[in-house]
Amino acid sequence: MSHTQSPAAPLRHFLQFNDFTHDEILYVLERARLIKDKFKRYQPHHTLHDRTLAMVFEKASTRTRVSFEAGMYQMGGSVIHLTTGDSQLGRSEPIEDTARVVSRMVDLVMIRTFEQTRIERFAAHSRVPVINGLTNEFHPCQILADIFTFIEHLGPIEGKTVAWIGDGNNMSYTWLQAAEMLGFTLHISTPAGYELEPERIGTPPERVLRVFTDPMEACKGAHLVTTDVWTSMGYEEENEARRKAFADWCVDEEMMAVADPKAIFMHCLPAHRGEEVTGDVIDGPQSVVWDEAENRMHVQKALMEFLLLGKRSG
Repeated sequence: MSHTQSPAAPLRHFLQFNDFTHDEILYVLERARLIKDKFKRYQPHHTLHDRTLAMVFEKASTRTRVSFEAGMYQMGGSVIHLTTGDSQLGRSEPIEDTARVVSRMVDLVMIRTFEQTRIERFAAHSRVPVINGLTNEFHPCQILADIFTFIEHLGPIEGKTVAWIGDGNNMSYTWLQAAEMLGFTLHISTPAGYELEPERIGTPPERVLRVFTDPMEACKGAHLVTTDVWTSMGYEEENEARRKAFADWCVDEEMMAVADPKAIFMHCLPAHRGEEVTGDVIDGPQSVVWDEAENRMHVQKALMEFLLLGKRSG
């Protein structure tokens, strides 16, 4: 436990979406609503006064850095920004030793890195909560923001349908965890060779996961259509092969037309118009991507507060 961590909040990490219970996720989402409301009304919310967040980046970032950094300052705390270029992270020091040292000096750590095992090794030797800001396997803060955005626009997500079009990547695996926990159905359509790995997902029931070879079929009746870049960070050498394989998985107006009439479109950004989504869709009336991007900050503020202070009222 850090020098300032509340005794009411036992040490917890958020390394993947299902590290929290159903009720804890709902609490964080509701708390984010209150925190966002206060932010919009210029009311201070300094529950993390005198707390320090260390942000560790082994992968580049725009939204993750800005949302965590701005959010922590808005909560009254301070931030230290570390990259492999300006620390021992990319050099000779074992990540376990980095965790032991850094966690004695700060109250909270956010890491954006490659393999999930790296963040798990760090967390296993940390005295303070660790948050997954993105790994190759999972992106839980983004899905938290996406679900918060869905609720803002369409109400409860339970019983609804989310269509994932594109790569079987960290986002899709995290959507699957959320579907299992929160009671909605995930439709997934990926090109051959880019599917979710059976050994990682087991055999989820059809009410949780339905897999489609045709992306148009996956979009039918969906309340949310969402996608991501075809080539995630770390896979750039596959770029040309992926562009060919994914050519029919560009979310366009035809796909949105077969979705639910009130359907919304999301993308975790950065987006490549004309590749995974057309400009008409991402810049069109059904797109909520800018709300989604802003909401990273609000849900992460609620997440950091929960990890450090536990459940609060007011």
